Amino acid sequence: MIDFLLQRQSNPNLTLPAPSEHELEKMLQAAMSVPDHGSLTPFNIIVVKEAARVMLAKAFKQSAEVNSGDEFKVAKAEKMPFRSPMMIVVTTNYQEHPKVPKEEQLITAGCAVYAMQMAAVALGYQAMWRTGEMAHCDIVKQSLNVPVEQEIVGYLYVGSESKTLPSKPRKSFETVTRYLD
Repeated sequence: MIDFLLQRQSNPNLTLPAPSEHELEKMLQAAMSVPDHGSLTPFNIIVVKEAARVMLAKAFKQSAEVNSGDEFKVAKAEKMPFRSPMMIVVTTNYQEHPKVPKEEQLITAGCAVYAMQMAAVALGYQAMWRTGEMAHCDIVKQSLNVPVEQEIVGYLYVGSESKTLPSKPRKSFETVTRYLD
């Protein structure tokens, strides 16, 4: 199990098959198992099915047109929802709470994305967590019916590995760790 975590690596080269409905449910259940102070479940999960991908592609394109106007970025943005056979969007669902600030709720939502990513890998698939400009765009939020005060935490692209990547070098924990006695 520890090797599974130590060797984790995102792979953007994704193709069919995607997880089955049963496997998707396991991934979603993994999201529901993350640390969640106050049991607020401060996130929502949107599984983007085929017809919704077309709608999302239009929103990505419109966003790129409005925010950059660069033809290359517009063309690239329109293709983004089709990078993998399965796409999952996680958003915040912030709630007022005297002991659980928004930052902590955001971390929980991020943990939900990571849990689903790791569940996908545990099930024999690959997954790539992406954010970028499309995670911070009101046009995209509106297309997904995400309230403007909420955040898109990430797009999780899921599928089968179409290209094996070489293992990436790992950073040493020693550069970011100190011990207090």
